[in-house]
Amino acid sequence: MADEIVIYHNPSCSKSRTTLALLQDRGVEPTVVNYKAHPLDRATIERIVELVPDPPRALVRRDQNFRELGLDIADYDSADAVVDLLSEHGILMERPVVVRGDRAVIGRPPENALDLLD
Repeated sequence: MADEIVIYHNPSCSKSRTTLALLQDRGVEPTVVNYKAHPLDRATIERIVELVPDPPRALVRRDQNFRELGLDIADYDSADAVVDLLSEHGILMERPVVVRGDRAVIGRPPENALDLLD
């Protein structure tokens, strides 16, 4: 493979574990970044937001943490707002995110990651 594959991974997430296993089953050994243990810097978050073809808010998990913070998803339509949020609350990033070169996908469902293998 020409481009390195990186998975922004949360080992406690079943979708993240499944996506990683799916890549490995295809013979891919991606660089694994546990973003809970090693929070992402702003530049990395900006790049992810730029590369994922979905609307920026697709990268925001609307889970218990989101609700406890009293957030409203309507406030996160812009890339800048999502980058600001994820820079402050990295745990709110949807997972996993898989990046290869200038392409990226959210691994929900895990099979989305296969789109990067060509």
